Amino acid sequence: MDSDKVRIAVLGAGSWGTVFANIVADAADRARREEPGGPAVDVVLWGRRASVVDAINATSENPDYFPGIELNPRLRATADAAEAVADADVVVLAVPSQSLRANLVQWREHLREDAVIVSLMKGVELGTQLRVSQIVAEVLEYPKERIAVVSGPNLAREIAERQPATAVVACPHEETAVWLQGLFKAPYFRPYTSTDLVGVEIGGAMKNVIGLAVGVAEGMGFGDNTKASLITRGLAETTRLAVTLGADEHTLSGLAGLGDLVATCSSPLSRNRTFGEKLGAGKTLEQVVAETSQTAEGVKSSESILELGWRHGVDMPITEAVVKMMHHDLSPAEALAAFMARSAKPERYGV
Repeated sequence: MDSDKVRIAVLGAGSWGTVFANIVADAADRARREEPGGPAVDVVLWGRRASVVDAINATSENPDYFPGIELNPRLRATADAAEAVADADVVVLAVPSQSLRANLVQWREHLREDAVIVSLMKGVELGTQLRVSQIVAEVLEYPKERIAVVSGPNLAREIAERQPATAVVACPHEETAVWLQGLFKAPYFRPYTSTDLVGVEIGGAMKNVIGLAVGVAEGMGFGDNTKASLITRGLAETTRLAVTLGADEHTLSGLAGLGDLVATCSSPLSRNRTFGEKLGAGKTLEQVVAETSQTAEGVKSSESILELGWRHGVDMPITEAVVKMMHHDLSPAEALAAFMARSAKPERYGV
């Protein structure tokens, strides 16, 4: 991992992909100032739409997601995925989780054999119930020391404005996590490291589902007691699943668990919370989908997460209610009534 130059490709020019590519470019500028003898870093962003790519290259701005916000001028974009990943030491994935497998099949012949793959995605695959890192390992046949995840309370708009934020870089191979931490550390973006890939991924996937539930409560007009209850019980549900899958329960009280959950459930910038809020206010699922331009990962992933929980005997009442609202025509009022009518239990059951 020691060389005179590091090439980083970010695949996906949506909101978070654009912002993360900008973080890496800003991090490279910081490193050049603080460590003048360190390796040079080249950052390229792949986008599917030529209009977005052209705008980024011509104006250092992504007009579709962040009009008026200047990106680092060292960041360049391309609409050619093969060009983006050619000779890349690090390939960062920022596409919807349900389309990842098909994309990886197209990209794998262009990847370097020793590239490190980093996922920004927060979902569980439909049908297989695989986490993103497991999909990468299966499709690319990569060893665990070259697969990592970045997760945490990272609302893209705020970080695009270069507001202070933190995250976790998780990889079972600690040396890889530390190396990536150095590449991603910008003046306003502070990454921590973890070797608990399972806990970090489950925390990121589950927070979208709980965010939907909290959004529904907000849309129905309920107050802070209701939302705080959903957040807290949602964290318990997340921890039950993660620990059953082999995670360290302390991971879920950190940035990739509680931190991400609070940000998602509290902010109107959260896609999942906003999606749920519209449902709670009385719109149909079809209406909300039609007016939502960005992917709310929890809508689809809720089904695969619930199936994953059932497979391992984990009780997941909030996730089950979200699935029934999203996919089985249960009204928000009926979902709330069913949740409140559950039998009484100790607060820490199942953990």
